[in-house]
Amino acid sequence: MKNRFIAVVIATCFLAVSASAQNQTLRMATIAPSLGAAITMATFANIVTDNVNGVEIEVSGGGAATLHMMEVARGNLELSMTSPVVYNLMAGGKAMYAKETEAPELAKNLRLLMWYPYGQYHFAVRADSDIELLDDMEGASVFLGPAGGGAYNAAKGWVEATTGLVANEDYEAIKANWVTGFQAFLDGKIDVYVNGCIDPCGQFIQFTETENIRFIGPESSEGETVEKWLGPFRYIDMVEANQYEGQENDSAVASFNTAVGIAVRADLDDETVYQITKGFWENIDQVTSTAPWAKALNVNFAATQRGQIQLHPGAERYYREAGAL
Repeated sequence: MKNRFIAVVIATCFLAVSASAQNQTLRMATIAPSLGAAITMATFANIVTDNVNGVEIEVSGGGAATLHMMEVARGNLELSMTSPVVYNLMAGGKAMYAKETEAPELAKNLRLLMWYPYGQYHFAVRADSDIELLDDMEGASVFLGPAGGGAYNAAKGWVEATTGLVANEDYEAIKANWVTGFQAFLDGKIDVYVNGCIDPCGQFIQFTETENIRFIGPESSEGETVEKWLGPFRYIDMVEANQYEGQENDSAVASFNTAVGIAVRADLDDETVYQITKGFWENIDQVTSTAPWAKALNVNFAATQRGQIQLHPGAERYYREAGAL
């Protein structure tokens, strides 16, 4: 009788531990929910929650990915956006992390789950603006992205590399978050609005419901300075004509693109990361075929080595099974 009681207790404890291990709520932070990159992350969360038993991903939107990465590394989140450039800066304690003395050590607590294309950086003006090139932005007011964020630094760097114009010396880089930056453009309070996304983008669909728009590029996107700035992780990409009813470009405009990804806490158990990676890619067809960004998702792109960040062992296991590694 005593042995039977012990067996029941052990079985009960085992079931409790198993249930606990299988029921997890993972916390994900991303940028403003209306932005293309954030929509991709939210879709990832929805597909995983719907298809992986015992796992739910809660998403909070807003703020800068540069800060979210720090919170993942501290253990306050499980998932956030990352990029090859921003992770390298964090690991080196440079740029926006120069005053964050713990950043290089915290970077060791981050791993990669997947990469996906961020989308072309769109530099937009009203159709009647006399700013026809990035080179014409001297004296203009510009929203590059939230100050200190990865998008801000990328847009600022592209302008400087292609035109020589320096933010807050040759033009005003306004301080705003994604929501207020776009609202300022809608209200006509700024001259240039920048957003990286895969066309058609919600912000430009909304804007062109009432006004016409023009996307601008540099006079030249060639040269050693540009090549050096692009480095191994950014690449020239074109903003095509005729993407919006109110778009007045009659030809493609040169810009750049990059990869962004989903970072995961390094100490999140391998099996959980394997299951959520597998659950997403094996149910990717649940994303509507009309979603433009969905067509850009590719398992081989997702697993490619970019920068210093390493794949989480659980994600790596899936990518090897899928033949992406």
